[in-house]
Amino acid sequence: MRENFIGIPMPVCNEKLVREHYRKLTETLIEKGLTITTMESATSGQIASLITDTEGASAVLKGAFVTYSNEAKIMQGVPAEIIENNSVYSEETARAMAVSCKDRYKTDIGIGVTGTMGNIDPANKNISVPGQVYFAITMGDAIYSFSRKIPPQPSRLLYKLFVADMVYVELNKILD
Repeated sequence: MRENFIGIPMPVCNEKLVREHYRKLTETLIEKGLTITTMESATSGQIASLITDTEGASAVLKGAFVTYSNEAKIMQGVPAEIIENNSVYSEETARAMAVSCKDRYKTDIGIGVTGTMGNIDPANKNISVPGQVYFAITMGDAIYSFSRKIPPQPSRLLYKLFVADMVYVELNKILD
């Protein structure tokens, strides 16, 4: 735990634990014969990378999109109107990302992640809230979406791992 500027303990991501979670997740997906894909912005491919850290992941991860810009999201099937009407930082955009990647790769599970890590996004200054992330998981006909605030982390990698672990927790609930 780190302390914030007034001495209150704040959680810091445990990289080893996140990697263990994704090892278990990948093994579960393999056992259940489920396929997965991601469309990641804020995490820039970290979730897909964590999945592929486990041997046999090619049986479950069919591909992934890193859509760091609004244009990239639109190119991969996120309707421009969703971004324009709800902002790139919204549950609606995360939902569209999850559905689009699932449809394009024809997988069982799609994950979409957008948000701002520890700084203001210079490309979206007026709507960027540091530490605010949105993610969605679609499986079958169901879509689950989430909005979370991330405590400050010491590095960009730990921000991405923190978000990846939040996605893992929710996906694990869905799979149970």
